[in-house]
Amino acid sequence: MFSHISGRTRLAAALLGTGLALAGPVSLAQAAPLDNEPLSAYTANARAAQQAPAAPAAWAAGTRAYLVITAPGDTTAVRNAVAANGGSVFSSFDAIGVVVAHSTSASFAATLRGVAGVQKVGATRTSDVPADAYNPALPANPSQAAAPTTEPVRSDMTQIKADQAWAVNPGSATVKVGILDTGVDDQHQDLAPNFNAADSVSCAYGKPDTRAGAWRDVDQHGTHVAGTVAAAKNGKGAIGVAPGVKISSVRIAEPGSTLFFAENTICGLVWAGDHGFKVTNNSYYTDPWQFNCPDNLDQAAILEGVGRAQAYAEGKGSLQVAAAGNSNVDLANKTTDSSSPNDSTPVTRTITNACLDIPAELPGVVTVAANGTSGTSKASFSNYGRDVIEVSAPGESVYSTVPGGKYSSLSGTSMASPHVAGVAALLASANPAYTPADLRAKLGEQATDLACPSDARCTGTTAKNSFFGEGRVDALKAVGGSTTPQPGKYFENLTDVTVPDNTTVESAITVSGVTGNAPATLKVGVDIKHTYIGDLKVDLVAPDGSVYNLHNRTGSGTDNIAQTYTVNASSEVANGVWKLRVSDNASADTGKIDAWNLTF
Repeated sequence: MFSHISGRTRLAAALLGTGLALAGPVSLAQAAPLDNEPLSAYTANARAAQQAPAAPAAWAAGTRAYLVITAPGDTTAVRNAVAANGGSVFSSFDAIGVVVAHSTSASFAATLRGVAGVQKVGATRTSDVPADAYNPALPANPSQAAAPTTEPVRSDMTQIKADQAWAVNPGSATVKVGILDTGVDDQHQDLAPNFNAADSVSCAYGKPDTRAGAWRDVDQHGTHVAGTVAAAKNGKGAIGVAPGVKISSVRIAEPGSTLFFAENTICGLVWAGDHGFKVTNNSYYTDPWQFNCPDNLDQAAILEGVGRAQAYAEGKGSLQVAAAGNSNVDLANKTTDSSSPNDSTPVTRTITNACLDIPAELPGVVTVAANGTSGTSKASFSNYGRDVIEVSAPGESVYSTVPGGKYSSLSGTSMASPHVAGVAALLASANPAYTPADLRAKLGEQATDLACPSDARCTGTTAKNSFFGEGRVDALKAVGGSTTPQPGKYFENLTDVTVPDNTTVESAITVSGVTGNAPATLKVGVDIKHTYIGDLKVDLVAPDGSVYNLHNRTGSGTDNIAQTYTVNASSEVANGVWKLRVSDNASADTGKIDAWNLTF
């Protein structure tokens, strides 16, 4: 997640240059500082069962939003009580007994708490409801950049064996994944093939807006998440974990602030249940409270309302996957919260484990920690917690889609969570009868165990610990593939070769003892340490001089290339001297070929 987008997200240095430092707080799953580049600071319905009375005709200064909780079913009496006590009904979710009310009266909540049939009442924000809530502007539909001509497999995908899973089952188009986030650029060339507009919506402000385009991105976070889940395998730019499934955008972030208030989250989760989403990704926490405490009347109503919405969605067959957050805190030993409320002035308060980061800590939700670039470490920013973290996934320098047909590398548990949502979608594709509980259990059972590092904060066993839960998810196991290494002779060169600025260097491997030609699936493992891979062009040179491009100046400011490429080298004689050729095409950033290998 970002801060609320479970934190702050690091942007690739070459990204657009647009101003991403938002004026207000954002609740995206926080991202981490990875180098000295500045961070862009983020402060970040039941359709049939939902009543959606018309909002007041005019916005008034001082309007606040409230959740009014009652018994599920007919909320007529409570809706009438809202109107009779200085409020108006903005939306209503009868199936879970939640009414979203607006009022300018400072005594509204206290008055409603005394009404028969009302179980809880709580303000969902410490700031006014924006005027945009009454006449929402449609997000921009950005013009699209030219499509890339390459689609390299990245290290995050190889770490979870997604690149091997695609050959077995890339995911079924009958599986729908909901992206509950800042919106999605559905026109992006890598997302358009898998985008499901019919089930996309805006839930900003807590009421479904089904106008075409209301689901579009008001930031870039949701588009990035969507690409990690299901960017198409089409030879352009990036590939998602489950490139065969369908994605729908449920925009729950409000424009300007990009905050995810409780009523928006409730609307999104109920929508997910009613629209058949097998999986949802939730890379955020519910604003304005990083942790909601049951001894606070407002936060108790938020816990109840969002909790009911999650249970409703799960009951309809939807598994929620959520980012653990980027504050590097132990969720199993909470003590203080100094970042809430993030829609006004944060205060430092003492909290206990009864105070929950939601939706990540709700029952039934898969809580995801972030691995570092090695795939076996905890990302420095990632929250952790014994019996809180379910599984882990890559979360540092993840390359994916951003609006306008572009790409960027971001970091955060926000980036780890969609890897898990993608693996869950592959599981659902291979096992259509699986329930959310089945999917959740299998994610853990099939995960690759990761031992605790030498860090006293990591407690538990290799099979299950506070840093990684049950381990790093495995996409190949999710689709029933074999993890047994394929036969083939292996050759490697571990000698470091420095890559200076504006220079081309080579590293050689002599292959012998292989009969005939190289395979159509020659594996080329590359480990290049470099602080700006957008400078680099990387080629495999066959013994006869034929050149096979592996990487051509993509990735912008991302650090390091650590991935395995598949090359159709079937026209090449296997034995002889193969070379890895690396060209640095700019100044200021340098590196080295750390190692590379060939598997025939």
